[in-house]
Amino acid sequence: MLRTSLDGSDSLRSSQTDLECAPEGIDGPPDGGAVAWTQVLLMHIVFFNTWGVANGYGVFQTYYTQALGQSESAISWIGSVQVFFLFSIGVGAGRLADAGYFRVTFTLGVFLQVFGIFMASLSTVYWQIILSQAVCLGIGNGLAFTPALAVTSQYFQKYRAAAVGISAAGAAVGGLVYPVLINRLIFHDNFGFPWTMRVMGFIMLATYVPCLILFKPRLPPRKTGPWIDTSAFTELPFVFFTFSMFFNFWGLYFAFFYLGTFARDQIGVTEPINLVMILNGVGIIGRILPTLIADRWTGLINIVIPLSFSASILVYCWAAISSEPGLYAFAVIYGLIAAALQALLPATCTTMTPEPSKTGTRVGMILGFVSLANVTGPALCGALIQRQSGSYLGAQAFSASSILLGAFMAVAARVAKTGWVLKARA
Repeated sequence: MLRTSLDGSDSLRSSQTDLECAPEGIDGPPDGGAVAWTQVLLMHIVFFNTWGVANGYGVFQTYYTQALGQSESAISWIGSVQVFFLFSIGVGAGRLADAGYFRVTFTLGVFLQVFGIFMASLSTVYWQIILSQAVCLGIGNGLAFTPALAVTSQYFQKYRAAAVGISAAGAAVGGLVYPVLINRLIFHDNFGFPWTMRVMGFIMLATYVPCLILFKPRLPPRKTGPWIDTSAFTELPFVFFTFSMFFNFWGLYFAFFYLGTFARDQIGVTEPINLVMILNGVGIIGRILPTLIADRWTGLINIVIPLSFSASILVYCWAAISSEPGLYAFAVIYGLIAAALQALLPATCTTMTPEPSKTGTRVGMILGFVSLANVTGPALCGALIQRQSGSYLGAQAFSASSILLGAFMAVAARVAKTGWVLKARA
Protein backbone atom coordinates (compact mmCIF):
# COMPACT_ATOMS: atom_id res chain seq x y z
CA MET A 1 0.00 0.00 0.00
CA LEU A 2 2.37 2.64 -1.28
CA ARG A 3 1.41 6.26 -0.86
CA THR A 4 3.60 8.87 -2.46
CA SER A 5 2.76 12.21 -4.02
CA LEU A 6 3.91 15.64 -4.96
CA ASP A 7 1.19 17.28 -2.96
CA GLY A 8 -0.10 14.26 -1.16
CA SER A 9 -3.52 13.97 -2.71
CA ASP A 10 -2.67 10.67 -4.41
CA SER A 11 -1.65 9.14 -1.12
CA LEU A 12 -4.94 9.93 0.48
CA ARG A 13 -6.90 8.76 -2.54
CA SER A 14 -4.88 5.67 -3.37
CA SER A 15 -5.66 4.21 -0.02
CA GLN A 16 -9.43 4.36 -0.53
CA THR A 17 -9.80 0.70 -1.41
CA ASP A 18 -7.39 -0.33 1.34
CA LEU A 19 -9.48 1.55 3.86
CA GLU A 20 -12.78 0.22 2.60
CA CYS A 21 -11.34 -3.29 2.87
CA ALA A 22 -9.78 -2.79 6.30
CA PRO A 23 -8.23 -5.80 8.00
CA GLU A 24 -10.53 -8.04 10.00
CA GLY A 25 -11.28 -6.50 13.37
CA ILE A 26 -10.41 -2.98 12.20
CA ASP A 27 -13.21 -0.48 11.67
CA GLY A 28 -13.38 1.72 8.60
CA PRO A 29 -11.87 5.20 8.58
CA PRO A 30 -13.47 7.57 11.12
CA ASP A 31 -13.61 10.50 8.66
CA GLY A 32 -13.43 12.92 11.56
CA GLY A 33 -12.86 13.31 15.24
CA ALA A 34 -9.99 14.80 17.19
CA VAL A 35 -7.42 12.14 16.31
CA ALA A 36 -8.18 12.15 12.59
CA TRP A 37 -8.06 15.93 12.17
CA THR A 38 -4.95 16.07 14.32
CA GLN A 39 -3.27 13.87 11.72
CA VAL A 40 -4.31 16.37 9.04
CA LEU A 41 -2.79 19.23 11.04
CA LEU A 42 0.41 17.25 11.49
CA MET A 43 0.47 16.49 7.76
CA HIS A 44 0.07 20.21 7.09
CA ILE A 45 3.26 20.73 9.12
CA VAL A 46 5.07 18.05 7.12
CA PHE A 47 4.06 19.75 3.87
CA PHE A 48 5.26 23.03 5.39
CA ASN A 49 8.72 21.60 6.04
CA THR A 50 9.14 19.55 2.84
CA TRP A 51 7.33 20.93 -0.19
CA GLY A 52 7.22 24.37 1.39
CA VAL A 53 11.02 24.46 1.36
CA ALA A 54 11.13 23.05 -2.19
CA ASN A 55 8.56 25.52 -3.56
CA GLY A 56 10.42 28.42 -1.97
CA TYR A 57 13.77 27.48 -3.50
CA GLY A 58 13.64 30.56 -5.71
CA VAL A 59 15.09 32.71 -2.92
CA PHE A 60 18.04 30.31 -2.61
CA GLN A 61 18.47 30.41 -6.40
CA THR A 62 18.74 34.19 -6.22
CA TYR A 63 21.17 34.19 -3.27
CA TYR A 64 23.42 31.34 -4.41
CA THR A 65 23.95 32.80 -7.89
CA GLN A 66 25.41 35.85 -6.15
CA ALA A 67 27.30 34.13 -3.34
CA LEU A 68 28.75 30.99 -4.94
CA GLY A 69 29.80 32.33 -8.31
CA GLN A 70 28.18 29.42 -10.17
CA SER A 71 25.97 29.41 -13.27
CA GLU A 72 22.17 29.44 -13.12
CA SER A 73 22.13 25.82 -14.23
CA ALA A 74 24.60 24.68 -11.57
CA ILE A 75 22.65 26.41 -8.80
CA SER A 76 19.36 24.92 -9.96
CA TRP A 77 20.79 21.42 -9.45
CA ILE A 78 20.60 22.02 -5.70
CA GLY A 79 16.83 22.43 -5.77
CA SER A 80 16.34 19.82 -8.49
CA VAL A 81 18.23 17.10 -6.63
CA GLN A 82 16.34 17.94 -3.45
CA VAL A 83 12.99 17.40 -5.21
CA PHE A 84 14.31 14.27 -6.96
CA PHE A 85 15.07 12.61 -3.63
CA LEU A 86 11.70 13.66 -2.22
CA PHE A 87 10.07 11.66 -5.03
CA SER A 88 12.42 8.72 -5.37
CA ILE A 89 13.18 8.05 -1.69
CA GLY A 90 9.48 8.35 -0.93
CA VAL A 91 8.75 5.17 -2.88
CA GLY A 92 10.79 2.99 -0.52
CA ALA A 93 9.78 5.01 2.54
CA GLY A 94 6.11 4.32 1.88
CA ARG A 95 6.78 0.59 1.78
CA LEU A 96 8.66 0.75 5.07
CA ALA A 97 5.73 2.58 6.66
CA ASP A 98 3.30 -0.06 5.40
CA ALA A 99 5.55 -2.78 6.82
CA GLY A 100 5.30 -1.31 10.31
CA TYR A 101 8.39 0.90 10.43
CA PHE A 102 6.64 4.26 10.36
CA ARG A 103 8.11 5.65 13.57
CA VAL A 104 11.70 4.77 12.70
CA THR A 105 11.44 5.96 9.10
CA PHE A 106 9.72 9.25 9.93
CA THR A 107 12.10 10.07 12.78
CA LEU A 108 15.12 9.36 10.59
CA GLY A 109 13.66 11.64 7.93
CA VAL A 110 13.18 14.51 10.39
CA PHE A 111 16.72 14.03 11.70
CA LEU A 112 18.22 14.15 8.18
CA GLN A 113 16.19 17.23 7.29
CA VAL A 114 17.36 19.19 10.33
CA PHE A 115 20.91 17.83 10.04
CA GLY A 116 21.05 18.85 6.37
CA ILE A 117 19.95 22.40 7.19
CA PHE A 118 22.55 22.76 9.95
CA MET A 119 25.28 21.33 7.73
CA ALA A 120 24.28 23.80 5.02
CA SER A 121 24.84 26.58 7.56
CA LEU A 122 28.49 25.46 7.78
CA SER A 123 28.91 25.13 4.00
CA THR A 124 30.96 27.66 2.10
CA VAL A 125 31.45 26.09 -1.34
CA TYR A 126 29.17 24.60 -3.96
CA TRP A 127 29.82 20.89 -3.40
CA GLN A 128 29.14 21.25 0.32
CA ILE A 129 25.75 22.84 -0.41
CA ILE A 130 24.97 19.98 -2.81
CA LEU A 131 25.69 17.37 -0.14
CA SER A 132 23.87 19.13 2.70
CA GLN A 133 20.90 20.94 1.15
CA ALA A 134 20.32 18.79 -1.93
CA VAL A 135 21.23 15.25 -0.87
CA CYS A 136 20.85 15.14 2.92
CA LEU A 137 17.80 17.40 3.14
CA GLY A 138 16.26 15.76 0.06
CA ILE A 139 16.59 12.24 1.45
CA GLY A 140 15.17 13.43 4.77
CA ASN A 141 12.22 14.98 2.94
CA GLY A 142 11.39 11.69 1.26
CA LEU A 143 11.71 9.65 4.45
CA ALA A 144 9.45 12.01 6.42
CA PHE A 145 6.89 12.95 3.78
CA THR A 146 5.60 9.65 2.44
CA PRO A 147 5.23 7.76 5.75
CA ALA A 148 3.33 10.74 7.18
CA LEU A 149 0.97 10.63 4.22
CA ALA A 150 0.53 6.91 4.71
CA VAL A 151 -0.68 7.50 8.27
CA THR A 152 -2.95 10.44 7.43
CA SER A 153 -4.60 8.50 4.60
CA GLN A 154 -5.74 5.81 7.03
CA TYR A 155 -8.23 8.18 8.69
CA PHE A 156 -10.30 9.49 5.75
CA GLN A 157 -12.59 8.31 3.00
CA LYS A 158 -15.70 10.53 2.73
CA TYR A 159 -13.88 13.77 3.61
CA ARG A 160 -10.69 12.89 1.80
CA ALA A 161 -10.86 15.98 -0.45
CA ALA A 162 -11.02 18.32 2.54
CA ALA A 163 -8.13 16.48 4.18
CA VAL A 164 -6.13 16.75 0.94
CA GLY A 165 -6.69 20.49 0.63
CA ILE A 166 -5.92 21.38 4.23
CA SER A 167 -2.79 19.22 4.27
CA ALA A 168 -1.45 20.36 0.91
CA ALA A 169 -1.95 24.03 1.78
CA GLY A 170 1.03 23.59 4.10
CA ALA A 171 3.27 23.58 1.04
CA ALA A 172 2.07 27.05 0.10
CA VAL A 173 2.42 28.32 3.68
CA GLY A 174 5.97 27.00 3.88
CA GLY A 175 6.68 28.51 0.48
CA LEU A 176 5.75 31.86 2.01
CA VAL A 177 7.37 31.64 5.43
CA TYR A 178 10.79 30.25 4.61
CA PRO A 179 11.61 32.56 1.66
CA VAL A 180 10.49 35.63 3.64
CA LEU A 181 12.60 34.52 6.61
CA ILE A 182 15.69 33.91 4.49
CA ASN A 183 15.31 37.09 2.46
CA ARG A 184 14.77 39.25 5.56
CA LEU A 185 17.64 37.86 7.60
CA ILE A 186 20.21 37.76 4.79
CA PHE A 187 19.41 40.77 2.61
CA HIS A 188 17.93 43.22 5.14
CA ASP A 189 19.07 42.41 8.67
CA ASN A 190 22.63 41.33 7.73
CA PHE A 191 22.17 38.26 9.89
CA GLY A 192 24.47 36.24 7.68
CA PHE A 193 23.87 33.00 5.84
CA PRO A 194 25.11 30.59 8.57
CA TRP A 195 22.80 31.85 11.32
CA THR A 196 19.91 32.31 8.90
CA MET A 197 20.09 28.61 8.07
CA ARG A 198 20.33 27.74 11.77
CA VAL A 199 17.20 29.76 12.52
CA MET A 200 15.48 27.85 9.70
CA GLY A 201 16.67 24.57 11.24
CA PHE A 202 15.39 25.50 14.70
CA ILE A 203 11.97 26.41 13.26
CA MET A 204 11.84 23.11 11.41
CA LEU A 205 12.79 21.16 14.53
CA ALA A 206 10.29 22.99 16.75
CA THR A 207 7.39 22.48 14.34
CA TYR A 208 8.23 18.79 14.00
CA VAL A 209 8.01 18.07 17.74
CA PRO A 210 4.20 17.57 17.71
CA CYS A 211 4.56 15.31 14.65
CA LEU A 212 7.11 13.09 16.40
CA ILE A 213 4.77 12.71 19.36
CA LEU A 214 1.24 12.67 17.92
CA PHE A 215 1.39 10.83 14.58
CA LYS A 216 -0.52 7.61 15.18
CA PRO A 217 -0.80 4.81 12.60
CA ARG A 218 -4.35 3.41 12.63
CA LEU A 219 -3.90 0.15 10.70
CA PRO A 220 -1.64 -2.78 11.58
CA PRO A 221 1.45 -3.54 9.44
CA ARG A 222 0.86 -5.43 6.21
CA LYS A 223 2.98 -6.87 3.42
CA THR A 224 3.71 -4.76 0.35
CA GLY A 225 3.21 -5.76 -3.26
CA PRO A 226 5.78 -6.09 -6.05
CA TRP A 227 7.93 -3.13 -7.06
CA ILE A 228 6.92 -3.28 -10.73
CA ASP A 229 3.60 -4.17 -12.35
CA THR A 230 4.64 -5.02 -15.91
CA SER A 231 1.03 -5.27 -17.09
CA ALA A 232 0.80 -1.47 -16.79
CA PHE A 233 2.98 -1.02 -19.87
CA THR A 234 0.30 -2.63 -22.03
CA GLU A 235 -2.41 -0.17 -20.95
CA LEU A 236 -2.58 3.02 -23.01
CA PRO A 237 -4.19 5.24 -20.33
CA PHE A 238 -1.34 4.42 -17.95
CA VAL A 239 1.38 4.99 -20.56
CA PHE A 240 -0.07 8.26 -21.87
CA PHE A 241 -0.70 9.68 -18.42
CA THR A 242 2.79 8.76 -17.22
CA PHE A 243 4.25 10.81 -20.06
CA SER A 244 1.74 13.59 -19.35
CA MET A 245 2.91 13.86 -15.77
CA PHE A 246 6.57 13.69 -16.84
CA PHE A 247 6.28 16.50 -19.39
CA ASN A 248 4.19 18.67 -17.08
CA PHE A 249 6.70 18.50 -14.25
CA TRP A 250 9.61 18.85 -16.65
CA GLY A 251 8.49 22.41 -17.29
CA LEU A 252 6.34 23.30 -14.29
CA TYR A 253 9.11 24.16 -11.82
CA PHE A 254 10.97 26.56 -14.11
CA ALA A 255 9.02 29.56 -12.79
CA PHE A 256 9.37 28.48 -9.15
CA PHE A 257 13.17 28.37 -9.52
CA TYR A 258 13.83 31.25 -11.90
CA LEU A 259 11.11 33.89 -11.53
CA GLY A 260 13.15 35.76 -8.92
CA THR A 261 16.34 35.86 -10.97
CA PHE A 262 14.37 36.82 -14.10
CA ALA A 263 12.74 39.71 -12.22
CA ARG A 264 16.11 40.91 -10.95
CA ASP A 265 18.19 40.47 -14.11
CA GLN A 266 15.69 41.15 -16.92
CA ILE A 267 13.15 43.58 -15.42
CA GLY A 268 15.23 45.23 -12.71
CA VAL A 269 12.87 44.40 -9.83
CA THR A 270 14.55 45.39 -6.57
CA GLU A 271 12.56 43.00 -4.36
CA PRO A 272 12.10 39.77 -6.36
CA ILE A 273 11.21 37.96 -3.13
CA ASN A 274 7.74 39.52 -3.38
CA LEU A 275 7.11 37.60 -6.59
CA VAL A 276 8.18 34.34 -4.95
CA MET A 277 5.80 35.08 -2.08
CA ILE A 278 2.88 35.69 -4.45
CA LEU A 279 3.70 32.62 -6.54
CA ASN A 280 3.52 30.44 -3.42
CA GLY A 281 0.84 32.34 -1.52
CA VAL A 282 -1.90 31.95 -4.12
CA GLY A 283 -1.10 28.24 -4.08
CA ILE A 284 -3.15 27.92 -0.89
CA ILE A 285 -6.27 28.50 -2.99
CA GLY A 286 -4.89 26.59 -5.97
CA ARG A 287 -4.34 23.43 -3.97
CA ILE A 288 -7.71 23.37 -2.23
CA LEU A 289 -10.41 24.61 -4.64
CA PRO A 290 -9.62 22.58 -7.82
CA THR A 291 -9.33 19.37 -5.80
CA LEU A 292 -12.84 19.90 -4.41
CA ILE A 293 -14.22 20.73 -7.88
CA ALA A 294 -12.65 17.62 -9.39
CA ASP A 295 -14.04 15.43 -6.63
CA ARG A 296 -17.55 16.84 -6.78
CA TRP A 297 -18.17 17.54 -10.47
CA THR A 298 -15.57 17.06 -13.20
CA GLY A 299 -13.33 14.15 -12.33
CA LEU A 300 -9.56 14.53 -12.05
CA ILE A 301 -8.24 14.24 -15.58
CA ASN A 302 -11.01 16.44 -17.01
CA ILE A 303 -9.77 19.38 -14.96
CA VAL A 304 -6.08 18.57 -15.44
CA ILE A 305 -6.35 19.00 -19.22
CA PRO A 306 -7.51 22.67 -19.35
CA LEU A 307 -5.22 23.63 -16.48
CA SER A 308 -2.25 22.11 -18.26
CA PHE A 309 -3.02 23.94 -21.51
CA SER A 310 -3.46 27.16 -19.52
CA ALA A 311 -0.12 26.77 -17.77
CA SER A 312 1.61 26.26 -21.11
CA ILE A 313 0.02 29.37 -22.63
CA LEU A 314 1.01 31.43 -19.59
CA VAL A 315 4.67 30.42 -19.84
CA TYR A 316 4.68 31.26 -23.56
CA CYS A 317 3.20 34.66 -22.66
CA TRP A 318 5.88 35.15 -19.99
CA ALA A 319 8.37 35.69 -22.82
CA ALA A 320 6.49 38.88 -23.78
CA ILE A 321 6.46 40.39 -20.27
CA SER A 322 8.75 43.38 -19.91
CA SER A 323 7.27 45.28 -16.96
CA GLU A 324 7.00 44.74 -13.23
CA PRO A 325 3.16 44.90 -13.11
CA GLY A 326 2.97 42.30 -15.88
CA LEU A 327 5.28 40.02 -13.95
CA TYR A 328 3.14 40.32 -10.83
CA ALA A 329 0.03 39.43 -12.84
CA PHE A 330 1.84 36.40 -14.23
CA ALA A 331 2.89 35.30 -10.74
CA VAL A 332 -0.71 35.40 -9.48
CA ILE A 333 -2.29 33.47 -12.35
CA TYR A 334 0.52 30.97 -12.84
CA GLY A 335 0.78 30.39 -9.10
CA LEU A 336 -2.90 29.39 -8.97
CA ILE A 337 -2.70 27.06 -11.97
CA ALA A 338 0.66 25.48 -11.13
CA ALA A 339 -0.44 24.79 -7.56
CA ALA A 340 -3.59 23.09 -8.85
CA LEU A 341 -1.54 20.89 -11.19
CA GLN A 342 0.87 20.02 -8.39
CA ALA A 343 -2.09 18.66 -6.43
CA LEU A 344 -4.17 17.15 -9.22
CA LEU A 345 -1.58 15.38 -11.38
CA PRO A 346 -0.36 13.01 -8.67
CA ALA A 347 -3.95 12.40 -7.58
CA THR A 348 -4.88 11.44 -11.13
CA CYS A 349 -2.14 8.85 -11.37
CA THR A 350 -3.91 6.80 -8.70
CA THR A 351 -6.76 6.20 -11.16
CA MET A 352 -4.48 4.63 -13.75
CA THR A 353 -5.19 1.02 -12.82
CA PRO A 354 -8.16 -1.32 -13.35
CA GLU A 355 -7.22 -3.18 -10.15
CA PRO A 356 -7.28 -1.05 -6.97
CA SER A 357 -4.94 -3.49 -5.24
CA LYS A 358 -2.18 -2.41 -7.64
CA THR A 359 -2.66 1.34 -7.10
CA GLY A 360 0.29 1.79 -4.76
CA THR A 361 2.71 -0.08 -6.99
CA ARG A 362 1.67 1.88 -10.07
CA VAL A 363 1.87 5.22 -8.28
CA GLY A 364 5.42 4.33 -7.29
CA MET A 365 6.27 3.44 -10.89
CA ILE A 366 4.94 6.76 -12.19
CA LEU A 367 6.61 8.89 -9.51
CA GLY A 368 9.92 7.10 -9.94
CA PHE A 369 9.85 8.01 -13.64
CA VAL A 370 8.68 11.58 -12.99
CA SER A 371 11.50 12.12 -10.49
CA LEU A 372 13.83 12.22 -13.52
CA ALA A 373 11.85 15.19 -14.87
CA ASN A 374 12.22 17.05 -11.59
CA VAL A 375 15.96 16.53 -11.41
CA THR A 376 16.68 17.54 -15.03
CA GLY A 377 14.06 20.19 -15.93
CA PRO A 378 15.32 23.24 -14.01
CA ALA A 379 18.95 22.37 -14.80
CA LEU A 380 18.19 22.18 -18.54
CA CYS A 381 16.48 25.57 -18.33
CA GLY A 382 19.52 26.99 -16.55
CA ALA A 383 21.81 25.59 -19.24
CA LEU A 384 19.67 27.23 -21.94
CA ILE A 385 19.88 30.58 -20.14
CA GLN A 386 23.64 30.27 -19.91
CA ARG A 387 23.97 29.22 -23.55
CA GLN A 388 21.92 32.24 -24.65
CA SER A 389 24.07 34.64 -22.65
CA GLY A 390 21.46 35.36 -20.01
CA SER A 391 18.38 35.39 -22.24
CA TYR A 392 15.42 33.48 -20.82
CA LEU A 393 13.62 33.01 -24.15
CA GLY A 394 14.91 29.52 -24.88
CA ALA A 395 14.20 28.30 -21.35
CA GLN A 396 10.70 29.78 -21.45
CA ALA A 397 10.02 28.07 -24.78
CA PHE A 398 11.32 24.76 -23.44
CA SER A 399 9.20 24.98 -20.29
CA ALA A 400 6.03 26.00 -22.12
CA SER A 401 6.47 23.37 -24.85
CA SER A 402 7.08 20.67 -22.28
CA ILE A 403 3.87 21.52 -20.41
CA LEU A 404 2.02 21.65 -23.75
CA LEU A 405 3.19 18.13 -24.56
CA GLY A 406 1.96 17.11 -21.13
CA ALA A 407 -1.46 18.55 -21.93
CA PHE A 408 -1.72 16.62 -25.20
CA MET A 409 -0.63 13.44 -23.44
CA ALA A 410 -3.36 14.01 -20.85
CA VAL A 411 -5.90 14.30 -23.68
CA ALA A 412 -4.61 11.03 -25.11
CA ALA A 413 -4.89 9.34 -21.71
CA ARG A 414 -8.46 10.61 -21.31
CA VAL A 415 -9.50 9.35 -24.77
CA ALA A 416 -7.79 6.01 -24.19
CA LYS A 417 -9.65 5.64 -20.92
CA THR A 418 -13.17 6.89 -21.83
CA GLY A 419 -13.25 7.10 -25.61
CA TRP A 420 -14.54 10.21 -27.39
CA VAL A 421 -17.48 10.70 -25.01
CA LEU A 422 -17.41 14.42 -24.30
CA LYS A 423 -19.29 14.39 -21.00
CA ALA A 424 -17.62 11.31 -19.54
CA ARG A 425 -16.32 11.82 -15.99
CA ALA A 426 -12.65 10.88 -15.82
